Amino acid sequence: MRGLIRQWTGTWLVAAFGALLALGAAPRAHAAIDAYGLGAKYDATQANITFKVYSSRATRIEVWLYKTASGAQERVRYVMTKDAATNVWSKTASVATLRNTYDITGAVYYGYRAWGPNWTYSSSWTKGSGTGFVSDVDANGNRFNPNKLLLDPYAREVSQDPNTATCTDGTIYASGASYRNLDSGACAPKGIVLAADTTSTGSKPTRAFKDDVVYEVHVRGLTRDDTSLAAAVRGTYAGAAQKASALAALGVTAVEFLPVQETQNDQNDIDPNSDTGDNYWGYMTLNWFAPDRRYSSDKSAGGPTREFKAMVKAFHDAGIKVYVDVVYNHTGEGGAWGGTDGLTVYNVQSWRGLDNPTYYSLTSDLQYPWDNTGVGGNYNTRNATAQNLIVDSLAYWRDALGVDGFRFDLASVLGNTCQHGCYNFDKMDAGNALNRIVAELPPRPAGGGSGLDLIAEPWAIGGNSYQVGGFPSGWAEWNGAFRDAVRKAQNKLGLETVTTGTLATRFAGSSDLYGDDGRKPWHSVNFVVAHDGFTLNDLYAYNTKQNSQPWPYGPSDGGEDNNNSWDQGGVAANQRRAARTGFALEMLSAGVPMLTGGDEALRTTFGNNNPYNLDSSANYLFWTRTTTEANHETFSKRLIAFRKAHPALRPANFYSGVDNNGNVMEQLRWFKTDGSQADAAYFNDPNNHAIAWRIDGSEFGDTASAIYIAYNGWSGSVNFVLPWPGSGKSWYRVTDTATWNEGASTVAVPGAEAFIGGEWTSYGLEARSLLVLIAK
Repeated sequence: MRGLIRQWTGTWLVAAFGALLALGAAPRAHAAIDAYGLGAKYDATQANITFKVYSSRATRIEVWLYKTASGAQERVRYVMTKDAATNVWSKTASVATLRNTYDITGAVYYGYRAWGPNWTYSSSWTKGSGTGFVSDVDANGNRFNPNKLLLDPYAREVSQDPNTATCTDGTIYASGASYRNLDSGACAPKGIVLAADTTSTGSKPTRAFKDDVVYEVHVRGLTRDDTSLAAAVRGTYAGAAQKASALAALGVTAVEFLPVQETQNDQNDIDPNSDTGDNYWGYMTLNWFAPDRRYSSDKSAGGPTREFKAMVKAFHDAGIKVYVDVVYNHTGEGGAWGGTDGLTVYNVQSWRGLDNPTYYSLTSDLQYPWDNTGVGGNYNTRNATAQNLIVDSLAYWRDALGVDGFRFDLASVLGNTCQHGCYNFDKMDAGNALNRIVAELPPRPAGGGSGLDLIAEPWAIGGNSYQVGGFPSGWAEWNGAFRDAVRKAQNKLGLETVTTGTLATRFAGSSDLYGDDGRKPWHSVNFVVAHDGFTLNDLYAYNTKQNSQPWPYGPSDGGEDNNNSWDQGGVAANQRRAARTGFALEMLSAGVPMLTGGDEALRTTFGNNNPYNLDSSANYLFWTRTTTEANHETFSKRLIAFRKAHPALRPANFYSGVDNNGNVMEQLRWFKTDGSQADAAYFNDPNNHAIAWRIDGSEFGDTASAIYIAYNGWSGSVNFVLPWPGSGKSWYRVTDTATWNEGASTVAVPGAEAFIGGEWTSYGLEARSLLVLIAK
């Protein structure tokens, strides 16, 4: 299998597309991105608005227009016309008519109502009636319901959440006997027709991904508690823009925002009565085009778009890329409400009411969602039209909003090779969404330049969805194997077996995962913690999750039970040492490091490892520092700077090998504690817990001719005998993460490194610590 995968190159991908078409397979790509021009758009003169929506199964669709976002009835409704060749329904409305006849001035709000085989059209139908009803779902999976005003999947902005302070009844969106006749029009979120926006997003950084340091953070949490900012912009795009210089000073080169596409979050609890029904993280998307209004200080029509773009420009001006965490594996429409049959009661808000079997993966009888996500059912990532929506929205965020890359939640769902009644991940399949995204939205070249940085969370739930190392060409991945190896090595001594060979493979870029199929070490995004789980501080401060604590740090349901965490015996100094060591292992390994917002200053959620629902201080970054926090931030900043200063730590290819002249390169050597070179027996012996390595910086044009790193995973001190530093050179200490070396200068600034000695010098390294030396 691995041998075949190695051949999966870009050339093969193009050839495979051609072969599929030759065999009569349905084409998986349209002629151009957003070829149908879906959504609502003004013409060049802004005299007319054309509405376009896709549905292959509807028998009638009307577009309903509103003067206000919520709380009022429609001003006019238009019947749309279907193009049988494309299944695109359209209607053009005159702006003058809307203004003069229907008093729709300013922003235009709109939604769709659709009829189909399970709910046939009748001219006698009125809002809130059951006229024409046949069934909530028919044998073909249709779930049309004209009582539900449907949000345009291609809307560029959204008027409000489904549930608001004045529209608290969520049952108005539901099907089933008790709810199907409830009309949702007055309360339903509506699309907003936007004129073209010319706000600049600045010049996009073209830096190679291998040279990035990624900072994962929530846009609201970044500044919500920052009292140095004006209250009106805290927790907003505008507030985040003002932190660009601070993140640049930290050394961050790419900021990865948790989902900023529209979701239900305005009604999040902000009091001690918090429950688990809130959604702070934002992984229940209601629309894939619209920047979330809640994160904008300007909530007028077009305001969120302008403010998001201004934020992107601020980061671009600071040399920082902007990534967005996107969720294309499921939607915020959700799954079954339950009930006796689990069949009838579902939200009908957008995709489900327009073309359920096109947009969702269903069971083989087309009656229920197929679920690999655990949150209501899979988006139908195999369907060509559903893929169009993914590609079109990604292109919009890239081109119109200036985004530089994406992290894809539960991305294994994007590798599904079938639509209904099954799930199978196959990266070799040219028709899956993963390969289509790469084909139509080219990744950034290895050496940098224009293109997208595409990052997968390479797992989902069940089936063959755990695919760390299993994604196709063009994709980087969150390396869960790196995370697990580091956590176990640090926290599970004597309980979990992690050989020095396993650690060496992870520190050198995980060639076993990425090197066998043509990918490189920088396709490994190395992390020890992420938003989903313990913070860096808490990984080394708690043995088990603490999710039942009271507001503001709980309660939260769910959360991983197997965290590979340990409180270091309850000794605070040892906990800080472990955090420094874990962070250092991440920063000194080949691949692309990712830290989570606040971990540079030992942020804590007091052991809550699943605070997805806490729109509270538990999730907001703090901007004042105790001495301990300031010291760790200085440690983080200097170690990031050290990584950036030494290209030997950021290899474009896997270490060693043969150069273009046929010369064997010895870019990296592994050492035992006695100074001799590590061999297979040492690597494979589960009783070894210390490893050191020397990187030849001269191979990379590095200012340091050699870098030496030693990791002591034992519970006691170990003496490391140092290798040759190079002719006329000696070893100088950059950092030692031991408890004796705490303080603002734990990492030495360039030129202030402490002299250690030459070859055969013995260095005593404290338990669970890491040493970095350079040759000078």
